[in-house]
Amino acid sequence: MRLGSDGSLSLMDAPRAQVATASDERAAAFRALLGAGIDDAYRRAAVVLANRLEAEDAVQDAAERAWRSWSALRDPQQFEAWFGRILLNVCRDRLRKRRRVALVEVRGAPLDREDLGSTASLTSVDERARLLDALSELSADERIAIVLRYESDLTVPAIARLLGAREGTVKARLHHATRRLREHLEATEG
Repeated sequence: MRLGSDGSLSLMDAPRAQVATASDERAAAFRALLGAGIDDAYRRAAVVLANRLEAEDAVQDAAERAWRSWSALRDPQQFEAWFGRILLNVCRDRLRKRRRVALVEVRGAPLDREDLGSTASLTSVDERARLLDALSELSADERIAIVLRYESDLTVPAIARLLGAREGTVKARLHHATRRLREHLEATEG
């Protein structure tokens, strides 16, 4: 910005000052909205992905995607649902990528409560490991539906709105996922 000889801003620079102020306000609004739900987003990603470090990366990726498309959000009141969809899409992409890439898992170390969300109420590390194994057998969409229903305690209509899917689709995913989880847990019961 250029100052005139009397210390005032030049008229030519006024639009730049307004753009800078608008940009700062836009960034502050984004940070405030993101910060309000970041802990819930991280917990949700940690349960969906069953990996604390990958959850951190997923939330970071989702925040970056949200920032890039921030101007597309018409109603800031819908930020939580909008960001939730972005985060779940990032998680879904990561789960699908896992199916294509062989991952080496480290077993034997106790899992943190943060890693498992509400599944931490299970009484033993073996039971938690069995549940995580069972969850890993689900498709990305089934796993997300199960996590939203039982970890986030969302209703079927709320899950449908969050995923942009029909309620019947969500019910079917929950039904199939629950059946597959039960079958896997029964087969591995020792």
